[in-house]
Amino acid sequence: MGSRQVSDWQGRNITVAGLGVSGTSAARALAGLGAKVTVVDGGSGDAHEARAAEMTALGIAVRLGDAETLPAGTDLVVTSPGWKPSSPLFAAAAAAGVDVVGDVEIAWRLRGPDAAPWLAITGTNGKTTTTRMLASILTAAGLRTAAIGNIGTPIVDVVLGDEPYDVLAVELSSYQLHWAPSLRAHSAAVLNLAPDHLDWHGSMEAYAADKGRVYEGNTVACVYNAADPATEELVRAADVEEGCRAIGFTLGTPGPSQLGVVEGLLVDRAFVADRQKQAQELAEVADVDPPAPHNIANALAAAALARAFGVEPAAVRDGLRAFRPDAHRIQHIADVAGVAYVDDSKATNTHAAQASLAAYEPIVWIAGGLAKGATFDELVTASAKRLRGVVLIGADRALIREALARHAPEVPVVDLERTDTGAMSEAVRKAASLARPSDTVLLAPACASMDMFTNYNERGAAFAEAVRALADEHA
Repeated sequence: MGSRQVSDWQGRNITVAGLGVSGTSAARALAGLGAKVTVVDGGSGDAHEARAAEMTALGIAVRLGDAETLPAGTDLVVTSPGWKPSSPLFAAAAAAGVDVVGDVEIAWRLRGPDAAPWLAITGTNGKTTTTRMLASILTAAGLRTAAIGNIGTPIVDVVLGDEPYDVLAVELSSYQLHWAPSLRAHSAAVLNLAPDHLDWHGSMEAYAADKGRVYEGNTVACVYNAADPATEELVRAADVEEGCRAIGFTLGTPGPSQLGVVEGLLVDRAFVADRQKQAQELAEVADVDPPAPHNIANALAAAALARAFGVEPAAVRDGLRAFRPDAHRIQHIADVAGVAYVDDSKATNTHAAQASLAAYEPIVWIAGGLAKGATFDELVTASAKRLRGVVLIGADRALIREALARHAPEVPVVDLERTDTGAMSEAVRKAASLARPSDTVLLAPACASMDMFTNYNERGAAFAEAVRALADEHA
């Protein structure tokens, strides 16, 4: 680390908001650079006390139970992603003329002069899968890389670590981008845009604008979704470096400066010598696991970023073949009595659920949970013809039931009131009774999980356990 970076932080009074993973990572790093760090968190209890003790042992001040008052003398606030812009602490910072930034901004400022460039990915859905696909492709190309940002090791720890990376695959949430004003990626992609986190951002326009920040200052490529015009509009609005190109991806035949699909092949008409007449084969659709339409789109976006970085076609193919998706993302659990059971518990909003439902037919759909203010008419209208039946669970299941009554009244619906630990097992059994051989029972809840489960992972695990129990009975 250069002396300039250390001197930039020496003696500064920095307040870190939040004792979570990213907050404690930033606090440790800044204290290590000589800053006077205070961590504030509104929480209390044993877990908070334990983390506070760890910070105190490092010479970091911690204030629990008060997340609203700005500590005296603060000259910079570093926030964790989940804190809303409307938080009283930030209002106090604004009144005092103190900047508020996030851990991604801190990581960007801490990069050394020879730091690895960032290939950045954001979007409403598919971010983690695409980022990990990209990392797999870069690794296949022989490059030293890591998938970081909104996933994996805290981004500040990676930037300050000893590992000499060639390039980083960086997943960024809208929260992180909101607080990262000076981030300038080599190339970036916005995968899609759909209403989400509007309670945090205040409006769809503000949410989209924060996503669009990922394109600011790009030097080589701004990758957008040709099927989602809002992503292309964000490219048009971005202030990029001279020569930076707009690169689209499509599930259809690509035009010039696009990647797309032709006769079962992923092809590139963007990073070739003659974009008007030439297309470069990158991989087969069958190389993508699973080959669902929205996952093919993820693969094309990852390939576009890799190609923008100069990766050869063979590495795109090898990286996609080597990639395996995380659990609970359109994960095939088992076939029981000729019926496929698929876990997409990660489909926590309507946009993700619609993409998942589009991958199968006919479907017995297990859905429901916390709607987070969502409506379901568009989702049901788009998916009605694929539905064999529906099993509803969770607190806001009535909203889905009502949409089904309006737009798919002929589809059988089982409404489960129970919310105990056996609810998912019953949901799977009810779905099995509705399904016929060659059908797919699909858990794609279109809702958050916290009404019945700790998180979507626990919900998916409950589904998988119930399916395996069913399979054992049929063995």
